[in-house]
Amino acid sequence: MSTSSEKKIRILCVEDDPQMRTFLLAQLKARGYHAQIVRDGAQAVDIAAIFQPQLVLLDLSLPSLDGLTFLRRFREWSNAPVIILSAHDEEPVKIKALDVGADDYLTKPFSLNELLARVRVALRRADETERLRTSLTGSEGQRPHYRYGGENGLRVDFVHRSVQANGTEVHLTPTEYDLLCELTHNAGKVLTHRELLQRVWGPDYSGENTYLRTFVRHLRRKLEPDPAQPRFLRNELGVGYYVPPPDLEPESDLPGI
Repeated sequence: MSTSSEKKIRILCVEDDPQMRTFLLAQLKARGYHAQIVRDGAQAVDIAAIFQPQLVLLDLSLPSLDGLTFLRRFREWSNAPVIILSAHDEEPVKIKALDVGADDYLTKPFSLNELLARVRVALRRADETERLRTSLTGSEGQRPHYRYGGENGLRVDFVHRSVQANGTEVHLTPTEYDLLCELTHNAGKVLTHRELLQRVWGPDYSGENTYLRTFVRHLRRKLEPDPAQPRFLRNELGVGYYVPPPDLEPESDLPGI
C-alpha cells in the first residue's frame, strides 16, 4: 500500500525503449508515485522544467539529445536525484555519468525490487539533504526560472541559459550569467561582496571588490531601464548585492505527453 507522501512524489522517466517505458510507468503508478514518461532528451529538458521532478530515471542512449547532455542541463537548476538505467556496463561509462551528476547507476536488465529500493534510498537521502539545507539557509529549493516585474521585468531561464530584461533577449558573457544566477538563486537575500567573489570567481578573488563592482555595472547597463536607478540588481550599501524575491506564479499545467 502506498503512503500519502509517496503519492506526491514526482518521478520523471526518460527512456527510449517503448517496452521499458510501459513497464516503468505501470510499476511506479501502481505504487502511488506521480510518474511522467519522456521519449527523448530534448523533450525531457522542457518537460523537467514544467514537471519539476523529485527524482529522475534516465537512460543514456536517447534520440535528439543523449542522457549525459540532459543530465548536465538538468544540473544547471535542480539537485533532484538521478538514477541512470542503462545497458552499458563499462566502468568508464559509469564513472563519467557519476562525475556529470548522477546519483546512482543501475545496469539493465535489473530486478524491479532493486530499482524500487534504490528509488526509496535516493528519495530518502534527498529529503534529508533538503531538510538540512533548509534549516541552514531558510530558503526553498531552486526553480527552473526566475521572474520578477511582470512582462517588462527580469526573466532568467536556467534550463535554456537565457535572459530577458524589459521584454528583450539579453546576451551575457559566461561570467555575467554566473553572477546573475548566483543572485537569482538567492533572490531576496543579500549576498556579501566576499560571498559573490568566492562563489563566482573563486577564493583567490575574495578581496577584489572593485572587480565585482565592475561586473555589476556591466550587468546593470544590459538589464536595467535606468542603470542609475537599479530596479533588478540592488545593493545594500557597504554589504553586498541582491535581487528582489520572484513574482508569485500559479502552478503550470503539464501538457500531454
